[in-house]
Amino acid sequence: MATKAKVKVGNPYHQHRERQRRRILDAAKEIFDERGIDRTTMAEIMAATGLRASTLYEYFSKKDDIVWAIFSDMIEEDSARAKIAVEGATTGLAKIMALLEHMADQLSNDSAKIRFMAQFDAMYARDWPVERLLTLEGQLNDIGFEGFKKLIREGIDDGSLRRGLDPDLTLHAVINAVIGAQRRLASLGTKVELEYGQSIDSLFKEMIRIVEFGLRAPAPSNKNGPAPRVKARKGSKGKRTL
Repeated sequence: MATKAKVKVGNPYHQHRERQRRRILDAAKEIFDERGIDRTTMAEIMAATGLRASTLYEYFSKKDDIVWAIFSDMIEEDSARAKIAVEGATTGLAKIMALLEHMADQLSNDSAKIRFMAQFDAMYARDWPVERLLTLEGQLNDIGFEGFKKLIREGIDDGSLRRGLDPDLTLHAVINAVIGAQRRLASLGTKVELEYGQSIDSLFKEMIRIVEFGLRAPAPSNKNGPAPRVKARKGSKGKRTL
């Protein structure tokens, strides 16, 4: 695990420690986006920071620790922004759609972060245990799996979501579909636009619209039955009109 701990910013020593930590993480993020996490070495990160090896290793013992520190910071930041995104939404569906629109904004305005997340996913699938991720998300992310599941239940109860939805199944289906699309589009970027002739933003927003259609409760049916059909009548020249 990383040797860093988020220090309380107060005295000059703590401020210096936090600046050094940020210097390392910012340099690593830039290299990861340019070269890829797998192809980046600790020596390259050290060169980019301008720090001595002894200083770098005082904060992080290996590259994996840097990756997890960046991921942890991103999850914490996203959690805070997600809370703001749902403020003012009054139904379960409205809150879910606010979160998905927040993800659309991320794709438009911070694609480098989404590309990092895509790389993280690949390394997580190959190298790291599920427990490590669940522990971190449980510590940092209030709008995580359980929070999203509560929004689904809330939407079913308030009538904004379909009654037949299974909260657990719907949760994972929506999360995997949306996150998968967001990270693929960010990773492929202009290649997707050249292949499909559509911007990544418009493709992602269309996917969100389709998800909303699948979640939204159907409009109430007309209790009086379908509107009566109006018989056609002949016009002045024998043409049939309504």
